[in-house]
Amino acid sequence: MTIWLWALHTGRVVVDALHRAGVRTVAHVRPDSPSLSQWREKWEAEGIEVDDTPWQASAMTSRLKDLAPTLVFALLGTTRKRAGREGLAATEAYERIDYGLTAPLLAAATTSGNAPLFVYLSAAGLSPKTRNPYARARVRIEAELAAGPLPYLVARPSFIIGERDEPRAGERWAARIADGALSVVGALGAKRAAARYASTTNEILGEAVVRLALDPATPKRHIAESEALRAPTSR
Repeated sequence: MTIWLWALHTGRVVVDALHRAGVRTVAHVRPDSPSLSQWREKWEAEGIEVDDTPWQASAMTSRLKDLAPTLVFALLGTTRKRAGREGLAATEAYERIDYGLTAPLLAAATTSGNAPLFVYLSAAGLSPKTRNPYARARVRIEAELAAGPLPYLVARPSFIIGERDEPRAGERWAARIADGALSVVGALGAKRAAARYASTTNEILGEAVVRLALDPATPKRHIAESEALRAPTSR
C-alpha cells in the first residue's frame, strides 16, 4: 500500500502511475488547498483515495500509523513566484515549505512503526556547502535520511518541465538554454555531465520514480541521479 504526499506537478503523474500498477494509492491534498474538491472528484472517480489530514506532526503520525504504508512519497516544493504571492521571501518559503513540511513528514514516517520506503524528490548537483536556499533545504533532508533508520529512494532530477497549472516561462527558457549548452558539452565528450543536468519532464520523472520505488532490485537506501530517471532500462 502506498500513501502519496501532495505535489501537483510530478505528483499527479506518480498517483496515476501507482494506480495503473495496481497499488492502493492514497493521495494527500492539503485541507486548505483550493484544488481539494477538484482532485477529490477526479481521483475518487478513478478509485484513488484522497486524504486531507492536517499538516501537523501529531496528525500525520497518527494517520501514518493507521494506514501503515509501505511507501511514502515526499514530492514537496514551492517557487519564488508562489512565495511572492504569499508575501514570503524565497529563503523563508523554502525553509517553511520545502524543508518545513518535509521534515515532519519524515519524522512521522519514522515513528509510524512500519518503516516505509521514503521516496524523496531532491535535486541534481547538490553540495553540502551550498548557500542556495532551494538546494540547502534538500541537502538538509538528504542528511536526515542518511542519518535515520528508514529505507529511502532519493531522486535527483535537474530542470523539470512539462504541463503545469501555473506556467513558468523562466523555467522553460532556463531549461532550453541549459540543454543547448549541455548538447555542446556532450559533443565534446562530457556525456555524463550532459545526461545528469539535462532537463526532463514531469511525466518521465514521475514514471521513473514509481518504477524504481516498486522495483525490488532497487537498493533500499539509494540515490538516483538524473540520468537514472529517464529511460525504463536505465538505473
